[in-house]
Amino acid sequence: MKNKYSSFIVPLALLCLVYSGALKAEEQAAPVGAINIKQTTEAGTYTQKGADTCIKCHDEDEAYPVFDIFKTKHGQQGNKQSPFAGLQCEACHGPGVAGAAAMQVVLDRGGHVGKVRPGQERPPILNFGIKSDEPVEQQNGMCLNCHEDTSHIGWKGSVHEDGNIACANCHKIHTARDPVLTKKTQPEVCYQCHKNKRAEFYKPSSHPVRFGQMGCTDCHKTHGSAADDLLIKPTLNQTCYTCHAEKRGPLLWEHAPVSEDCSLCHTSHGSIHPALLSKRTPLLCQQCHSQAGHPSLASTGAGLPGGSPSGFLLSGGCINCHSQVHGSNHPSGVKLMR
Repeated sequence: MKNKYSSFIVPLALLCLVYSGALKAEEQAAPVGAINIKQTTEAGTYTQKGADTCIKCHDEDEAYPVFDIFKTKHGQQGNKQSPFAGLQCEACHGPGVAGAAAMQVVLDRGGHVGKVRPGQERPPILNFGIKSDEPVEQQNGMCLNCHEDTSHIGWKGSVHEDGNIACANCHKIHTARDPVLTKKTQPEVCYQCHKNKRAEFYKPSSHPVRFGQMGCTDCHKTHGSAADDLLIKPTLNQTCYTCHAEKRGPLLWEHAPVSEDCSLCHTSHGSIHPALLSKRTPLLCQQCHSQAGHPSLASTGAGLPGGSPSGFLLSGGCINCHSQVHGSNHPSGVKLMR
């Protein structure tokens, strides 16, 4: 009898080991809330029905729509990295049952989902955004439970964190498309604080941000950067080269300010002068190049023979002759004229 069943024992034992290992790996890959959901509901701090409890009140007639979250990554129950794989709504908003001291969310408030006497205001739960009464640090702490990864590691100590900016001030979670993640709508979110940049992008010469062809995040890393002005690259020039690669070089004859810093001649967001220049030529060029010995000032017909000066001379623009202002690869281009 022993020999009859011995051939089944070893495969069965191996199958059990593989299954237990898969369960352990699944628990490790799942969010923290998903691992402890049984213990937390048994302890009476979280609702046992999860989102089904919330949508009894927060339905399609609610003043603040919430159903669009099911169209986002946050509302996908099949995704183990999603809040809905574990505690669902309460993974972000905290426990809704009375006595949730461990989460420090509804302390001394009672339960949000409990019964309320007529005329009594329902105890609040953790809310997010500009109108929230919760400390910004606490709001962001809930987001960083999942989003404190390599792409957001620069948030600590960043300008936006020091400015006491909450994640929900910029991001909208209960919408099918977060406006700040779309180039066309992203600038309007940034303009809430950076109002002067809106005016600059409406100047005659500007980057095509207001046309939806560029977003603020094409140049700036909003969650933190080691570079100045939260640039996506270590220097301004390297950031500009991501689009203007033809200006990178190396060139046979280089123009010193070009390789040093683009902002010596150009403004980043908008200008009243062509090509985002900070000044018009020849005034821009004369910041470095003296006019002594060079006819760089505009002339009129009164000072020239025949009284009919050339249009090139009247304009007084240096680039009429020095057209290769960013540098030249021509063997005779030492004066940046070809």
